[in-house]
Amino acid sequence: MGLLEAIILGIIQGLTEFLPVSSSGHLELAKAISEAFGTKGLKDDNLLFTLLVHAATALSTIVVYRKDIWELLVGLFKFKWNTETQFAAKIVLSMVPIAIIGFAFKEEIESLFGGSIVFVGGMLMLTGVILYFSHRAAVGEGEVTFKNAGIIGLAQAVAILPGISRSGSTIATSLILGVSRERAARFSFLMVLPPILGATILELKDYLDAPTVHGGIPVSSLAAGSAAAFIAGLFACTWMIKIVKQSKLSYFAIYCWIAGGVAIAFGLAS
Repeated sequence: MGLLEAIILGIIQGLTEFLPVSSSGHLELAKAISEAFGTKGLKDDNLLFTLLVHAATALSTIVVYRKDIWELLVGLFKFKWNTETQFAAKIVLSMVPIAIIGFAFKEEIESLFGGSIVFVGGMLMLTGVILYFSHRAAVGEGEVTFKNAGIIGLAQAVAILPGISRSGSTIATSLILGVSRERAARFSFLMVLPPILGATILELKDYLDAPTVHGGIPVSSLAAGSAAAFIAGLFACTWMIKIVKQSKLSYFAIYCWIAGGVAIAFGLAS
């Protein structure tokens, strides 16, 4: 993997992890397009590179929400059923659906990656529909209840499918449920930290079991890809918070419809 390819993949990961356009869907598209043009660097999966860009993305979230995370940790160590403990419990509850589906249907889910670009395009179109309906929802001022956390967790589980945006589906579901825009963005981005950190730990374990999986990628490419993912993640997370507050998700609905249409056309023409 060359330096430019690493930077491109890092930027794609960092931007699309937070913007409601599906990081997995765009990475699948990038691989399909690179394969069509004979660029193997983007096609080949690499465990160490994936590990580093995921860790960089998680770090960008921690930086943006460092004050909130610190307050949560302080509240948790008071060992009381306070606001912070309840919020943490809601995040844990939201993780249950994706944990169950991820373990129960691991092989079926993996088969969807590296497969049909037409399928990815269809899921991007569906993401656009979800974002459109959230834009049409009445402005709410509610909080994330335990019931809402479970429903938002189901939305996150559906986003395992390539082309379904995790941030888009969870924020849209929160808004449809009447959660305020600021609380919807905060819960969505904080609830993704445990899955990302969990995936990073699993990838680290797999890499330590077979360290040669890095395939001889230069350290410069690994560093550049990680830095690109971190910087892009900082930008995307901060920007997305403003977008949700300003109720501009409909713009991304249009983008997803266009990207989905292009993906479907590309897949049928291939």
